Amino acid sequence: MDKLHEPLSCQAACGLPLALEVMGERWSFMILRAAFNGVRHFEDFLDELGIARNILSNRLVRLVEGGILKRDHCADDRRRVEYCLTLKGQDLLPAMLALRQWGEKYAMGVPANPVLCDARDGIPIAPITVRAHDDRIVRPGELVWRDRLQCTGHDLDALVKSDA
Repeated sequence: MDKLHEPLSCQAACGLPLALEVMGERWSFMILRAAFNGVRHFEDFLDELGIARNILSNRLVRLVEGGILKRDHCADDRRRVEYCLTLKGQDLLPAMLALRQWGEKYAMGVPANPVLCDARDGIPIAPITVRAHDDRIVRPGELVWRDRLQCTGHDLDALVKSDA
């Protein structure tokens, strides 16, 4: 059973196509990046990103529909709208950081500045890695697909839902 491969033709059994449906293009990631950096208002997204108004409007609608952002009226001015990350959106941080670190390693050719640091210690965060249940780093050659029913000793649903 160690030779089992992920069933590539069955997209419904994989979270990747579902994630790409919501996040699968550049501007969605750039909007998410801006939201993680505190941008909340339509005009501020326009100014910060240099994105076309119609594209921004379309992407914000998709991110709200996908549950990544929520749209609320500002308390101090009900005519203004604020976009905030949901918990579902906040859970995209590791994926965003992994993509950013990959881009910095292979595409930029120069060190990133500024760097993301742990607020407590002021030290840059470690590279995002794949980790086993015991927190050791697992390399691609050390991974294997197994049928869910053959994974014993752990509550798989709890592992998937736990905070990574």
